[in-house]
Amino acid sequence: MESLIYSMINQSIAAKECLRPQIPNLIKAAETIYKSLEDGHKLLVFGNGGSAADAQHISGELLGRFKTSRKGLAAIALTTDTSFLTARSNDYGFESIFERQVEALAGYGDVLWGISTSGNSENVLRAFRKGHRIGTYNFSLTGRNGGKLKKLSDLNINIPIDNTARIQEAHELAYHIISELIEINVKRKTKKLLKSKNPLG
Repeated sequence: MESLIYSMINQSIAAKECLRPQIPNLIKAAETIYKSLEDGHKLLVFGNGGSAADAQHISGELLGRFKTSRKGLAAIALTTDTSFLTARSNDYGFESIFERQVEALAGYGDVLWGISTSGNSENVLRAFRKGHRIGTYNFSLTGRNGGKLKKLSDLNINIPIDNTARIQEAHELAYHIISELIEINVKRKTKKLLKSKNPLG
């Protein structure tokens, strides 16, 4: 049993090591999302199952706080409206749920953050296609070979392994890094504004 646990830990570490060569993309994701939010746009986050929980985790970190007190950021998890999700999937099919929300809620310049460990979740793919027609910036977290979602993304961070649990663990590290970088940018902007308003510097 102990050897199995050691193996799980080592697999998780190996999955997270996949983020090292993608550090420039982590920085770009944080800067792009921060710039969009500062310009008055929104971040819409979504995924299925564990990725739906991740979407809510991300929006919670940004709308609420990650490490420090600062202004709230317009991050919305599309996975939380159970009345809409059940009605839409019952009447029109589960594949259309995020596409419909993007159609109604997204505007030009908003960021869509789609999460899919397979890279092939049809409802996430449809949302990205709809977003491209609206003029959103599409960012994704994927696993395995990135699937179709990687090709539909303006920016993608992929964990190229086959174990879903380990992919999700690496995704959590990725979005915690991005959340912290966004928060650092917000703090810097706040300090600059406060300093500019202080005649004594």
